[in-house]
Amino acid sequence: MAKVSIISPSILSADFTRLADQIHEAEAAGAGWFHVDVMDGHFVPNLTMGPFVVEACRRSTKLPLDVHLMVEAPDALFEPFAEAGADWLTVHIEACPHIHKSLEAIHALGMRAGVALNPGTPAGAISEVLPQVDLILVMTVDPGFSGGKYVPEMLDKIRSVRSWQEAGRTKALIAVDGGISAQTVPAVAQAGAEVFVAASAVFKHPQGIRAGIHALQAALELAPA
Repeated sequence: MAKVSIISPSILSADFTRLADQIHEAEAAGAGWFHVDVMDGHFVPNLTMGPFVVEACRRSTKLPLDVHLMVEAPDALFEPFAEAGADWLTVHIEACPHIHKSLEAIHALGMRAGVALNPGTPAGAISEVLPQVDLILVMTVDPGFSGGKYVPEMLDKIRSVRSWQEAGRTKALIAVDGGISAQTVPAVAQAGAEVFVAASAVFKHPQGIRAGIHALQAALELAPA
C-alpha cells in the first residue's frame, strides 16, 4: 500500500479576522486538506463554528474540507454542512447510536464519511461498520479544546486500525487529531497514520504558517517507514 501523508490544518487555531489569507498561505505551503472542528458545548465543553464558516472556507479554497462534528445528535447537521461545501464529514461513534444509518446518510448527501474515536473508546467499537467508513479519526487528545495534551498511549490504537488496512478489512484513511506537532508526528506516522490534523502547530507557529507546515513535512520525511 502506497504511503499517504496529508497535512490537514485545523482552522480552530486560525486568526478569523484573516481567515481567507491564512487558508491561502497554508494551501501555498503544502496543506492537503482543511479541518473544521464543530463543537456544540454539550458533547464537548467548547462551542465553536457552524456551516457559515464552512461556506467561507469553501469560497477560499478548492482543497477538501474535512468537517469534524463533536456534537450530540449530529445527524440533523449533515444536510446544512453538505450544502455549505463539506467534502468529508466525521462523526463520533460515541454520539451515534445508529452509526450505520448515520454513515449511509452522509454518503447519500455526496460526502465521504468518517468516524472518530475518543481516547477512551476502543478501536473495536467501529469494527462492524468498517466497509462504510472512508476515514477513521483517532483522537490523540481528549476532544474539546485546541492545544490539548497529547496522549501517547493512542499509538497502539493507530496500529490496530492500520492492521485492519493491511488485512484488507478497510480502505479507510487513518487520521489523527490532537497535539500533532513536528515532535509528535513521526511516532503517529510510524504507527500508521496518514492524515495529520494540526492546529496550533500550523496557525500559531512562531515563524508563521508556512514554517509550521514545512516543519511538519520535514518531520514526516524523517519518520521511519
